[in-house]
Amino acid sequence: MNLQPKKLAPGVYLIATPIGTARDITLRALDILASVDVLVAEDTRSLKRLMEIHGVPLGDRPVLSYHDHNGGQMRPRLLELLADGKSLAYASEAGTPMVADPGFDLARAAREAGHDVISAPGPSAVVTALTLAGLPTDRFMFAGFLPNAKGARRKALEELAEVPATVAYYESPKRVAAMLKDAAEVLGEDREAAVCRELTKKFEEVIRGNLVELSEVCAERTLKGEIVVVIDRRRLPKIQEVDLEEELRAMLDTMSVRDASDVLAEKTGIKRRKIYQMALSLAQG
Repeated sequence: MNLQPKKLAPGVYLIATPIGTARDITLRALDILASVDVLVAEDTRSLKRLMEIHGVPLGDRPVLSYHDHNGGQMRPRLLELLADGKSLAYASEAGTPMVADPGFDLARAAREAGHDVISAPGPSAVVTALTLAGLPTDRFMFAGFLPNAKGARRKALEELAEVPATVAYYESPKRVAAMLKDAAEVLGEDREAAVCRELTKKFEEVIRGNLVELSEVCAERTLKGEIVVVIDRRRLPKIQEVDLEEELRAMLDTMSVRDASDVLAEKTGIKRRKIYQMALSLAQG
C-alpha cells in the first residue's frame, strides 16, 4: 500500500480500529496513523501489530498508552504535546473510541483546552450487530454493559422496558445466559432478540429467537468471544378501533370513565389520553 505521510494539523485524531478482520480499517485511518506526530492507544501492542500488518512505518515516533486506569496521569502529558503543536492519533483496542471504549475524557479535555478533535470513523461492534440482527433499525439505543449483579441488572432492564426502540447491549459470554433469562422475565418471553458474537471474525455467529429461546440456547452452550445482544422494542397488540370501542362500552357499565381508561390503557399499551377521550365521548353520548 502506498501511504503518503503528510504533516497534519495539531489536534486529537480518533481512530476506529477493526473489531476482528484487520482489513476493515479505513484508508483514511491508515493515512492518519502514518502521519501523526504521536501515537496513543488503549493497547499499544494491538496498535503496533495493526500498523505492522498494513505496512505503516512507526519510525522514531512515540507510542503512548492511554486507558481508563491511567487517564488521570496521562491527560496532562498529552495536553502538553498538543500545546506544543503536535498531532495525536488515539486508537481504542478494537472499535470506535468512546463507544464503550476509553477516549471521552481525553477528547473533552482537548476541546476545553481549545484543540481540535477529529474523528476517522470506522468499525463498531454495536452498529455491526444492528445490521445483522434482523430487527428494526429505524430507532435504536445503545445501553452499554448491564450491571453484573442480578438485582441491579433487572432494575436496568425495567428502566428500558418501554423504550420505543431496538436496544443493544454488550455482554460477557459468562453472563449472557443469566442476562437473557432476566430479560425474558422483565421484558416478556416473546420479545424478539439476537445474540451476535465474534463479529467479523472466523467464528462469527448470530443466534436469533425470542428471549426464552435464546436464554435456553445460551445456557446449554459454552459461548466464547465478544457478544452484542440486540432486543426488539415492545410490540403493542393490533386492536381495531371498533373493538376498542366495544370493550370500552362494556367497561363503562360498571366503571367510571377514568377507571375504565386506566385499565384499558394498561391492558393494551395504547396511550391513556386516546382511550380517555373515546370513553368520555361514549359516556356523554
